[in-house]
Amino acid sequence: MFVLAGAVVVALLGVLGGGAPIPTPIGVGPHFRLARAPQRVLDGAPVGRFRCTASPAQRVSVHIELFANGRVLLLPAGVGMAPPLRRDGAYVVRSRCSYALRTTAPTGVVEVARRTSATVGDLFRLWGQPLTRSRLAGFRGHVRAYVSGVPWRGDVRAIPLERHAQIVLELGDYVRPHRFFLFGARG
Repeated sequence: MFVLAGAVVVALLGVLGGGAPIPTPIGVGPHFRLARAPQRVLDGAPVGRFRCTASPAQRVSVHIELFANGRVLLLPAGVGMAPPLRRDGAYVVRSRCSYALRTTAPTGVVEVARRTSATVGDLFRLWGQPLTRSRLAGFRGHVRAYVSGVPWRGDVRAIPLERHAQIVLELGDYVRPHRFFLFGARG
């Protein structure tokens, strides 16, 4: 079910992004199913300059797509959120506290507190996953990055998380990057 739904979403995004539909399956196996948080986040402890707070913040949305070896690597719901988590299906609707960067659904949408200067590297730090020019989470190889469909030439960790940014990180097989993402009214 999730593989089919993921392929449909990615195909739709391919059409909306200006290219032909590209049905990209979600990766299976332990390399593609990554934990949502390191122990510091689970404890609600500071992570670098980020603190876990219970006060709600106005947020903007960024979309990040991850591909490893030609397959979708899901950014799980609950990144940047400390337990206990309350869920409604695949969505996290409440947590003890959350950081300035968080995910509430496994859709690639990252919520960023307004007036927060954050980068892709900050997100991966809160997620507890490695990101370098040769590592993308549990995968090794050359990491390519695209912002709004345009190749990113600098350090992938330095990509800014700005309102409505469309960011694609991929390793291995080439997957045509999308130029944009359709955000909902709250984005």
